[in-house]
Amino acid sequence: MKLATFNVNGGADELGVTDGERIVSLTRAAPMLPATMSGLIAKWDSLARDVQQIVREAMVVHDLRAVRLRAPVPRPGKVMAIGLNYADHIKETGAETPKDQTWFCKQPTAVNGPFDPIQIPKASHMVDWEAELVVVIGKGGRHIPREQARAHVFGYACGNDVSVRDWQKRTSQWIIGKGFDTHAPFGPWITTADEVGDPHTLDIKCLVNGETRQSSNTRNLVFKVEDQIALLSQAMTLEPGDIIYTGTPGGVGMAMNPQVWLKPGDTCRVQIEKLGAIEAVCEAET
Repeated sequence: MKLATFNVNGGADELGVTDGERIVSLTRAAPMLPATMSGLIAKWDSLARDVQQIVREAMVVHDLRAVRLRAPVPRPGKVMAIGLNYADHIKETGAETPKDQTWFCKQPTAVNGPFDPIQIPKASHMVDWEAELVVVIGKGGRHIPREQARAHVFGYACGNDVSVRDWQKRTSQWIIGKGFDTHAPFGPWITTADEVGDPHTLDIKCLVNGETRQSSNTRNLVFKVEDQIALLSQAMTLEPGDIIYTGTPGGVGMAMNPQVWLKPGDTCRVQIEKLGAIEAVCEAET
């Protein structure tokens, strides 16, 4: 199932289920359902059958092209991201393969819709792309064993860990350079885990102005999804609707010679097998 957050003509956000061409409004068909994606995820076990019934009846349906898709979870409680997690990306940066997972936060205010513009900020022009598989937490918990970690995944989405490289490199802590507004787009929807199966078999690409810049497969993750969830949950309680950016493959602009940065007018697309694609036009911050 593919679940989305959307609005019609700038109205209030609604929850829906899409087949990629049309979207069924859960919010209008069943106002008693939770109003937010995080709330729906938290109660999914008890509500899944109701949602399936609503989709079968399809009482309120929109053409997908007639709605605005928002980030599936517009304001997650946590946005965690791992660095240096594909061998080819590690090689191109000149770094050593980390023995331990390298984590940073992207701010909830960085979250952006799947087709909304990415800002090129006033503070820097060194803006880079990073195609990433995004994990959406379903069942929360603390100290989750690795062998149980997949049971805590609600679903997956496409993400772009947009990075402001000079700000990122100023200090050993990457949090500011990774947390600019609009620099955590993801979506276009959440594909539930049961539809995806093994998340480590998916082709992943980033295209800038139609040119392929990154092309890999999630089998090349150094630390797998289970490793990431198990480690994070030792430190913090993972909650329904939290999202995890799982790392980017080689092909980033910082590693090109000469270096290449996103600029106003550029189109940046991230696509992942089974999950769809997100695409943004870059705009100068005003």
